[in-house]
Amino acid sequence: MSEGDGNAGTPRTAGMMLRSAREAQGLSLSDIGQRTRIPLRHLEAVEESNFQSLPSITYSMGFGRAYARAVGVDETEIARALRAELAVSYQRPEPLQDLEPFDTRRGPSTGVVAAAAAIAILILLAVGLWFGTSLFRNDEPVTSPQATVAGDLGMLPPATPTGAAAVSAPVAAAPAGTGGQVTLTATGPVWVRIFDASGTLVNKEMAAGERYDVPMTARDPQIRTGRPDLITVTLNGSNVPPLGTAERAITTGISADVIRARGNATPTPAPSSAASAQ
Repeated sequence: MSEGDGNAGTPRTAGMMLRSAREAQGLSLSDIGQRTRIPLRHLEAVEESNFQSLPSITYSMGFGRAYARAVGVDETEIARALRAELAVSYQRPEPLQDLEPFDTRRGPSTGVVAAAAAIAILILLAVGLWFGTSLFRNDEPVTSPQATVAGDLGMLPPATPTGAAAVSAPVAAAPAGTGGQVTLTATGPVWVRIFDASGTLVNKEMAAGERYDVPMTARDPQIRTGRPDLITVTLNGSNVPPLGTAERAITTGISADVIRARGNATPTPAPSSAASAQ
């Protein structure tokens, strides 16, 4: 009996399924790390079901789902397998035990209690001044994205090559009043944040085939995404050059004037008509 036959009755772990999918595509862990921005040591822990080396159950689930999307494995199946494994193998760290029994007859002196209370009040006042006023810091408007899956799970930020140009696409001037309808279509699962001067418009994972029409009333609309290659852009139904490649995340404008400035729009091909008589 071969080794594979001997393990036929052994249930496959989520890590085994992910590793098999990765190896079948000829990918290395470094390739998965570049796609997901997850540190290699965490990817290795997921493949080996070494959940104790991961920060928490939430991180384990998040890393497993991101890995599954990167190799095209059913994310729901991986999540179900991970939950079953974590329920059995994950153990929370036990609290440290006191080395000596606590002597209830002794306690902090009145002076120590008063000093601690005074320090706590000073800390609360400092925190209130920091977050409530601009007294100790220069406030500047920030347009960074709200918390995303990558940020919540501690994924690595995209690396910027030395000497490379800025990721954000330049906004070229366009004649006033040209306008038009910009439509974004996902060709695969991709997380996006779309926002304008008034705030966030969309912050979600778009499914393959899902479309989003950028409001023509939006003021300076922009998009932030880690996989611009999975988004097709059209202007008034005509294709335009892609927003970027899979190598790095982007933040770029998506107003009609900015999209038009990227290059000449290519009309979407119409169904071919009957061949003319020869």
